[in-house]
Amino acid sequence: MKKRITLFLLVAGLTAGLIFAQAKPAKVIAIKGARIVPVVGDDIETGTIIIKDGKIEAVGRDVAIPAGAEVVEAKGLTAYPGMIDSYSFLGLQEISGVNETVDTRETGRINPQVRAIEALRYDSMHIPITLANGITAALVAPSGGLISGQSTLIKLYGWTNREMSIKASAAMQIEFPALRGGRGGFGGGMGRSGGAGAADATRLIAELKELFNKARSYDKRKAFAAKIQTVGLPGFDETSEFLLPVIKGDLPVMISVHSDRDIKAALAFVSDEKLKAVFYGVEQGWKAAEELKAANIPVIIGSTYDMPPVWEDGYDQLYRNPVLLNKAGVKIAFSSSSASVAWNLPYHAAKAAAFGLDKREALKAVTIYPAEIFGVDKMMGSLERGKAANIVLSDGDILETRTNIKKVYVDGRDCDLSNKYTELLEKYKKK
Repeated sequence: MKKRITLFLLVAGLTAGLIFAQAKPAKVIAIKGARIVPVVGDDIETGTIIIKDGKIEAVGRDVAIPAGAEVVEAKGLTAYPGMIDSYSFLGLQEISGVNETVDTRETGRINPQVRAIEALRYDSMHIPITLANGITAALVAPSGGLISGQSTLIKLYGWTNREMSIKASAAMQIEFPALRGGRGGFGGGMGRSGGAGAADATRLIAELKELFNKARSYDKRKAFAAKIQTVGLPGFDETSEFLLPVIKGDLPVMISVHSDRDIKAALAFVSDEKLKAVFYGVEQGWKAAEELKAANIPVIIGSTYDMPPVWEDGYDQLYRNPVLLNKAGVKIAFSSSSASVAWNLPYHAAKAAAFGLDKREALKAVTIYPAEIFGVDKMMGSLERGKAANIVLSDGDILETRTNIKKVYVDGRDCDLSNKYTELLEKYKKK
């Protein structure tokens, strides 16, 4: 009898504890007095943002602060949505010159089964450095070969790679064969893959087409076998299996492509294969801007820190390229194309703004536009009710190098902004 009573009390206690935990009010944070740049809609000169359960509960000029909320006084600061790096090697590369710390590519040329999330180092020293400059999410991409594997979209705060994952499989990375020779400096020439010429490129494009045709046939045989029980399933084909989400339109391809000629060839390839696509790099995109717009292909701009690929285009070609693409109506997003300098993301957008890109468009190209391109704009990319509370508080324009980031929230969590740089700063302050 005593055992029964003890068991009853134990169950009752656990149930009460569970009910109490469920009834415990969610933490509420009120960011008060900041200038708010929601990115979509008009700026709010002085307003309040309410965070509840990691999401934005309210944002506006005359928002009432709930009783018991933790109030963050932000007078003199500007609130922005966290920025998104649209192509990086964060967590895959520590020191580019030390092979043991680089995990950006797999052996072989055809690797659709490779997933960047599996190799991601959540404790990479570059991640907190990048976060501290207001970047709260990034696409991490494998590279090399013909089909490099699956990139992943992560938030830059978390204890494990799974906790950081927003989209474990964000895109299938394809290195499109270059129809012209290797990417040169003073003599021109394009194509990061260093293609040997049109003949080899044509052969590789045909190989890509054959891989997709094989995947479609494999899918049809699987579907037929599922309907007709007497027909056996085809033998497992790893490459075809991992290309199925691509041919079905569930997973976009991100095609690395650079010269205008290659861009046009990639457009024809995407049209023939009926793929959902995003183009990356596109240094000569401005020469094919109308075609990109007509095909409704968004573009991820490569690093503006590179040298001009074709000197005849002008020293400022990499800075003008996003300006002209945007003017033509092509959706653009900026990337760091790096790990060690991923924190420089806002300054790539700033360079384009200095050469004529509207500043609002430059800001959108590191916030809401990448969110739209990767299909997460209902979750992030702007300061709106219901979206993740990925918020950056700065003492000035977030695209300016002189601006200091004061606070960063990811999913409503006030992030620790200490990193290797701040550690060294404190160390040498004592000298």
